[in-house]
Amino acid sequence: MENKFTVALCQMQVVRDKNENIKHATAMISEAASNSDMVILPEMWNCPYDVSLFPEYAEERDNSPSLEAISRAAIEEEVYIVAGSIPEKQQGNIYNSSFLFNPQGEIIGVHRKVHLFDIDVAGKISFKESQTITAGNKITVVDTDLGKIGICICYDMRFPELLRLMALEGAQLIVVPGAFNMTTGPDHWKPLIQVRALDNQVFMAAVSPARDENASYVAYGHSIVADPWGTVLKEAGKGETIVYSDVDLSMIKKITSELPLLENRRSDLYQLIKK
Repeated sequence: MENKFTVALCQMQVVRDKNENIKHATAMISEAASNSDMVILPEMWNCPYDVSLFPEYAEERDNSPSLEAISRAAIEEEVYIVAGSIPEKQQGNIYNSSFLFNPQGEIIGVHRKVHLFDIDVAGKISFKESQTITAGNKITVVDTDLGKIGICICYDMRFPELLRLMALEGAQLIVVPGAFNMTTGPDHWKPLIQVRALDNQVFMAAVSPARDENASYVAYGHSIVADPWGTVLKEAGKGETIVYSDVDLSMIKKITSELPLLENRRSDLYQLIKK
């Protein structure tokens, strides 16, 4: 297994036309794959981030034009793809789901958003994802030829217990498709990514949609890669772009030997238990 690989963060402009989004995503993947080993799409890349639209855009895993297109792209480009997230329909429920594809086009990992984005910031933003989305109930860490990849989605990142359990399961890179908004994004997005990287001593790659000022929900953008020291390696602006960053996993061993945070936990006083 190589210690070093390159990720490409596709900060994609999402529109109302699903077919156009699929076409656009595969074009960005094709461009990104020539310079990377793993391509990452944003949260809700095939539809606008709007709770009222999720049922209309939802697809079943075994009958999904969106996922079929990503599978073909993974095969054609010979690259790992974290397919951001889409509304996934199963047995009457809709999930906010992220799918990890290997270069053979196979789904090797699925994360369903565990923490639903139900907030009400007085005078600024009110959003209730639980109106149409059902919460997932699993922690997602996947073995790949690149390393151990953890996946969580947007609001999940605010809950340190979830990411700590991912780190304890061996995650080396945690991928976060996320669509923070213009109320929380400017203040919380970057510091959350940095602190989750440094307190778990992992790489973080957080991928936002591009900002659309005319959308009902305006994403902040600023897709970021941070290293286990908490240093931001690459950061996008607000517009559509592809951000490339090297991920050198040997850095994790160096930092954990110098600053052994996980080893120094007082498990005699406190414990974090996965149910």
